Amino acid sequence: MGIRLVKSFLTVGGWTLGSRVVGFVRDVMMAAYLGAGPVAEAFLIAFSLPNMFRRFFAEGAFNMAFVPMFSKKLEGGEDATEFARDAFNGLAAVLLVFTLIGTLAMPWLVWAMASGFVGDARFDLAVLFGRISFSYILFISLVALLSGVLNAFGRFTEASFVPVLMNLMFIAAMLMADRAGWDMGLTLAWTVPATGIAQLAFTWWSADRAGVKIRPRMPKLTPELKRLAIIAGPAVLAGGVVQINLLVGRQVASFTEGAVAWLSYADRLYQLPLGVVGIAIGTVLLPELSRRLRAGDLAGGQSAFNRGAEFALALTIPAAVALVVIAMPLTQVLFQRGEFGADDTANTALALAAYGLGLPAFVLHKVLQPLYYAREDTRSPFRFALWSMLVNVAFAVGMMPVIGFLAAALATTVSGWVMVWQLWYGSRRMGEAAQFDARFKSRLPRILLAAAVMGGVLWAMAVALGPALDARAWRWLALSALVGAGIVSYFGAGALIGAFRLGEFKAALRRKA
Repeated sequence: MGIRLVKSFLTVGGWTLGSRVVGFVRDVMMAAYLGAGPVAEAFLIAFSLPNMFRRFFAEGAFNMAFVPMFSKKLEGGEDATEFARDAFNGLAAVLLVFTLIGTLAMPWLVWAMASGFVGDARFDLAVLFGRISFSYILFISLVALLSGVLNAFGRFTEASFVPVLMNLMFIAAMLMADRAGWDMGLTLAWTVPATGIAQLAFTWWSADRAGVKIRPRMPKLTPELKRLAIIAGPAVLAGGVVQINLLVGRQVASFTEGAVAWLSYADRLYQLPLGVVGIAIGTVLLPELSRRLRAGDLAGGQSAFNRGAEFALALTIPAAVALVVIAMPLTQVLFQRGEFGADDTANTALALAAYGLGLPAFVLHKVLQPLYYAREDTRSPFRFALWSMLVNVAFAVGMMPVIGFLAAALATTVSGWVMVWQLWYGSRRMGEAAQFDARFKSRLPRILLAAAVMGGVLWAMAVALGPALDARAWRWLALSALVGAGIVSYFGAGALIGAFRLGEFKAALRRKA
């Protein structure tokens, strides 16, 4: 495994893990203060709106076109800073207009996200919270662009610290609201734009230190910016398709009271391994492949792709097995307290297991998509996303009368695997750089076997520790023992049968240090 590449994965993954852990503390506090009630559902819908459009504008679309172009300019010794300035100011101008329109149109946006709220208190609360928090899209989208600049320079630490900052501010705000007696829903809503301002200030300062001095000015449509817009167009549309999938899921959930919150809390749990591994892979692999292809290094590109896929699956497959096998203990220990009751736990665990089945697919998206974006091919992923969207809509709507809110989670998983198959099938025409090598083909079955061994151990341990997991005094210790047994059994079995070499991870960690 390429030690330098894995070191970069671990740098991003380590910071993302820190963010997710702090994010868990945030979500545990939110569940305790708000449970799965109307205020919680209204805030979660309101907060999902700027985040949905953020992925539409920046992380899922604009950056996929911007990062390869910026990386290639750096590699070729061209003026990458001027290009970054033009892109920043052009994106800012579009976002200012969009933020104003979205704030004014908030009732229609809430209806589009959760029409099941119409006629009760959740709708008015979601509109109020949405108008307060929607400006977050302006700040966080610019943060995403600046993070792409930092990643191209190899400054993964600064870019990866941004989500940690956001979660710390949420925790501080809830503690202050609890002590001062403030309205918790309004406090959370006002914290959203405050975190965006702080994140933008931090990434702006970090980019300045890296030598990319961004200054606001009137945007100008340069030939390079036109080319960026042409390349980004299909990626923006593909991002829109992905968000339609999310809209469908929210709509299905909004007709069952509490389901929006159940799906959101389950989403946070499976986002832990997805974020740690998937974001690390996507963040590092795209600029790496762009540089390799620019230099004509097909063998290096193939190695980067295979080691990325190998690293991703070695960590994601066991995580998926764990989310399915111990969904109930995880949800019970992490969330069941205060306003979050036993029924909420059971329904959140069901959604978590459904998401867990799709976890490897969601991470493989991050491995396979850079093969296209590094070649500035944004049209193929758009076509694939359209087909996945149709599958998602048909499954979610068709199965809703049968299995209720769970249809939304399972539809996400099914459409995720459809997307992976399309990305893999389309990559076969890309030649050597997109082919799986002998080492990957040898290790994948062994990774699957090691994960199966771990699944058996987890199931047996969950049964044995059942009484302790139910006891308030012992449940954290019991869950720690359960997770520890899973880690030891997986890495022990994997090392024994040759799924990976522990020395490779140790060497990468030493290089990272």
